[in-house]
Amino acid sequence: MGRAFEYRRAAKEKRWDKMSRVFPKLARKITIAAKQGVPDPEMNPALRTAVLNAKAENMPKDNIDAAIKRATGKDAALLAEVNYEGKGPHGSLLFVETATDNNTRTVANVKMYFTKTGGQTVPTGSLEFMFDRKAVIEIAKNDDLDLEEMELELIDAGLEEIDAEGEDSIMIYGAYTDFGNLSKALEDMDGVEIKKATLQRIPNDPKDFTEEQIEDIEKLIDKLEEDEDVQAVYTNIA
Repeated sequence: MGRAFEYRRAAKEKRWDKMSRVFPKLARKITIAAKQGVPDPEMNPALRTAVLNAKAENMPKDNIDAAIKRATGKDAALLAEVNYEGKGPHGSLLFVETATDNNTRTVANVKMYFTKTGGQTVPTGSLEFMFDRKAVIEIAKNDDLDLEEMELELIDAGLEEIDAEGEDSIMIYGAYTDFGNLSKALEDMDGVEIKKATLQRIPNDPKDFTEEQIEDIEKLIDKLEEDEDVQAVYTNIA
């Protein structure tokens, strides 16, 4: 995928290593999932996934339990997921997912980040067609796994692609509507360890940027990801 991809990946991993930012974001995901269903991971697939991802980031059990309990509190009623779209430096496109209890604050902040880096937000829906929403599940690599057999078993669950090129992980891709089916099918397989399960927005027309251009785009992404309301940022970087 090239040096640009490695730069982006290394920068993102460095940022997300800062636990003071990661845990609050994960907690909000857990609270929203628990609020939208029952507060029991065994009975709520979305909550089970949120808890799984929190554990993958080494979030303490006490924090996870507190986030689930928060779903029944009055503050949780104000928590909502809101998306923003914008154009960044050098023709970059960004899709921003947030979880906020104060939309006025969040929209003001997001617009400020774009403006200060030479970009601008655009009306909701303007760029959504530029990204395909996909179920992306990461499982641990295991020498005992038969990838051909796994592929056959997962086709009925909505599998679109398996990428086994990673050093320690295998990536499973499918339509976002098949997220639950794929997760359940993998959970039921012997010897499969799910490391992360997410819904991601993948650019359908990725663009190549120079390293200098990526540095400019990263300044905007950094500002967005530093905001406690921002859950995820997706770009059209190849």
